[in-house]
Amino acid sequence: MALDRELPQLLKQRLFYEGRKFNFEVNRLRLPNKSQGDWECIRHPGGALAVPVTSEGKLILLRQYRFAVGGRLLEFPAGTVEENESPFETIQREIQEETGYRAGKWQNLGKFYLAPGYSDEIIYAYLAEDLEKLEEPLNLDEDEDIEVLYVTPAELEKAILEGEPVDSKSISSFMLARPYLS
Repeated sequence: MALDRELPQLLKQRLFYEGRKFNFEVNRLRLPNKSQGDWECIRHPGGALAVPVTSEGKLILLRQYRFAVGGRLLEFPAGTVEENESPFETIQREIQEETGYRAGKWQNLGKFYLAPGYSDEIIYAYLAEDLEKLEEPLNLDEDEDIEVLYVTPAELEKAILEGEPVDSKSISSFMLARPYLS
């Protein structure tokens, strides 16, 4: 189902901040229903995520420290799409950096908006199979504090249902990958 684009009319740009990973703006807008007001929005270049599956059918997850929530979350490897990079190029790089594996087979799982109430970020999700362990893993980013985990799909589903801290992009991507998992 394609998104029908109905852009609001920009009446006035009130605030703009350019950050390292995304931009933040507050604008006075006229919406398609004619209401007017000031709305905040995070403008994000998008992200790419892999659901890596080993030959034994285990999923590779990360337990990653996230400063915004003050703790560690279970997540699939993912990253921000860099300038002059496609989402597929992003995830090929990120899976190597974050897990130490390279995937030989990729399946596009789709894309989805992460938090459309305040952000235009789209996540591009992929299934990664035929994994090969790298002799020399790529370097993590300076702010990445990651533990690599191997879990079965049933173990991940149990963790989600029991309320373990799993981020939403990983839960959504797991649901998209389920038909391909044995």
